[in-house]
Amino acid sequence: MEKEVNQTLVTDFVMVGFTTHPVLRLVFFVLFLVSYTLTLTGNLGLMVLIYLDSNLHTPMYFFVGSLSFLDIWYSSVYTPRILSDCVSKNKVMSVAGCAAQFFFSAGLAYSECFLLAAMAYDRYVAICNPLRYAIAMSKKLCIQLVIASYVAGFVDAIVHTANTFRLRFCGDNTIDHYFCDVPPLVKMACDDTRVYELIMTSVMGCNVLATTALILGSYTGIVAAVLHIRSAAGRRKAFSTCSAHLTSVTFFYGSILLMYSRPSSQHTPNWDKANALFYTIVNPLANPMIYSLRNKDVKVAFKKVMAKFFTLK
Repeated sequence: MEKEVNQTLVTDFVMVGFTTHPVLRLVFFVLFLVSYTLTLTGNLGLMVLIYLDSNLHTPMYFFVGSLSFLDIWYSSVYTPRILSDCVSKNKVMSVAGCAAQFFFSAGLAYSECFLLAAMAYDRYVAICNPLRYAIAMSKKLCIQLVIASYVAGFVDAIVHTANTFRLRFCGDNTIDHYFCDVPPLVKMACDDTRVYELIMTSVMGCNVLATTALILGSYTGIVAAVLHIRSAAGRRKAFSTCSAHLTSVTFFYGSILLMYSRPSSQHTPNWDKANALFYTIVNPLANPMIYSLRNKDVKVAFKKVMAKFFTLK
């Protein structure tokens, strides 16, 4: 049912953040500053390493570098605002500012879904058709897939944002979260949200199902191809090239689905904030470690770059 509209319409929002306790706010500031610094350093470092080492100029690492760029941007949508809220008494965010954050948040999240699907296809071609891999995954196609991921992601974000901010918000303007997200905004809406939730579920469902189907289809083909490899060492080597991507997919999709697959009535602020941390802060921080710590090519490239650096000095 539509809520009573005799309440004052909201023109700005007050972000609660993680805590109102002054000491804990300082602790959170330090933690998020360290995590943001590591996120920027790790992802930018991985991008530079891929650019400098010619052995990493392959489709696989082109996508890894693209993911690092996206994660820098994605983390920057949230963390600077979190840091500001930890030290500032003014936690007010305008409706326009909230809409802007919501748009980039949705656009980059959708883009990462499509990019991870493109990376799964890359692994499928590499393992199932290795002799034609360089030709099939040409530089032009790789660039087109990355661009298509962003275009599809931000087109979805336009629909998602327009659908959300056509709602009127009234009553208490306090958002018990650290960014403008669907659950707290829906609770604040004056209008009947059934149509809104149907459209949101359809948009998210179609995109998540489409990208999940592509990932599952790619890995079905990969498993079938690997099972035809006779040597155990060969099978391990084939699977090892997919382990980082599978870890990243599980981490990102798992937290997204856990967050948005539940009805809005089952959302609680503390649960939403804790779960959202995984795909907004932890995932961009973890991805460069996932793709580098157990990757021999990246380790060798890092040693070569460091050796050149110290030789020049």
